[in-house]
Amino acid sequence: MNRIAEASLILGSAVLAALGVAIANLSSGGSVDAQVALTFVSFVVAWGGLWVTVRRLTPGANPYLLPLAAILSAVGITEVYRLNPSLGSLQRWWLIAAAALGSLTILWLRDGTAVLRRYRYLLLLGGVLLLMAPLLPGSWPLGGVTVNGSRLWLRLNLWGNSSFQFQPGEVGKLALVVFFASYLAERRQALMQVHRKVANLELPEPRQLMPLVVAWLASLIVMVYQRDLGASLLLFAVFMAMLYMATGQGVFPLAGVGLFGIGTFGAFQAFSHVQRRYNAWIAPFDDFEGAGYQIAQSLFAMGSGSIAGSGIGLGRPDLIPSAATDFIFAAIAEETGFVGAVGVLVGFALLVAAGFGIAVRSRDPFRKLLAAGITTVIGVQAVIIIGGVTRLLPLTGITLPFMSYGGSSLLSNTVALSILLVISQEEHR
Repeated sequence: MNRIAEASLILGSAVLAALGVAIANLSSGGSVDAQVALTFVSFVVAWGGLWVTVRRLTPGANPYLLPLAAILSAVGITEVYRLNPSLGSLQRWWLIAAAALGSLTILWLRDGTAVLRRYRYLLLLGGVLLLMAPLLPGSWPLGGVTVNGSRLWLRLNLWGNSSFQFQPGEVGKLALVVFFASYLAERRQALMQVHRKVANLELPEPRQLMPLVVAWLASLIVMVYQRDLGASLLLFAVFMAMLYMATGQGVFPLAGVGLFGIGTFGAFQAFSHVQRRYNAWIAPFDDFEGAGYQIAQSLFAMGSGSIAGSGIGLGRPDLIPSAATDFIFAAIAEETGFVGAVGVLVGFALLVAAGFGIAVRSRDPFRKLLAAGITTVIGVQAVIIIGGVTRLLPLTGITLPFMSYGGSSLLSNTVALSILLVISQEEHR
């Protein structure tokens, strides 16, 4: 893809977002007002500005990543604005902030991603602290807060009654991916050496299995104390995938599935909130007015969307709790139908394919694992949240990358995208 085509797609995403906001306004009895122009300008400033940075500092970067992310975010902001115009306006500011942070990331890494390896243990410490930060007492000026049953948020109390909430785990998981990529790039040979055979399984030295144990314990802590299976599953799946990609040893994902299954079963037996989540997944209509209400409304919404959808602004996705965040896919499926839902799936599939393409072409083990890890984070996150709202997987509290409302997710995913762009530039040299 040449630069003109890439720029045209990014400009097209701005037109798509502005058109979506205009349709949402007209469907609700409003008019084509300043919000339409502001949305267009925001997209041009954000994605256009990031594109200029990429082409000036990393001219050989992958040309597909930015347009795909921009188009997904255009569809997302349309639905967020349609559900809540105030949140849609805030999302524009988050988009500009995310693009600015992405540009700064590219500027910092313009000489290569090797600098990240120097700070790997600092990133490990920071990642763990950020992941555990929501467990801080809520009475503190900076403390954890429970939202929709999951303790994934930090609240910073400002002046008066005002406060600011964010999800530190979004940044924490990215920091941990960088650490694991660096660690596995150095230890992959040791992990591949056979120390003992158990049945037909070839096992390395026990001390080399410590990353597996650490990932297992971290995911259990997230599941038990932060009450979110989705974040736990995401964290563990990414680490197991990176272990497999580093070593090619099938024992790691097999052992990982077994350990996660044991941990999940133990948590189900010991904690009532895990049992409620499970029951709401298996039989949502048995407790329609309670734990099953959210997933039941999601299924109703997607079913009513049929093939072409009810039309933007003409459905009732507002009946779904947290429609702009956790259930944005269900809202999109209702108003754009099967066609729109498949379009979103294709968009994520292409984004993931582009990311893994960068990983496959990377010659350096660290860059290869880092690109694969970041891509896995985006892909697995999309699978978990879409699987949750369609009842293929238990319901979780994570967001759909680039589409759901939320500054923490948008900031971290844009930084991750920027790192992928830098890696693709390094392989182009």
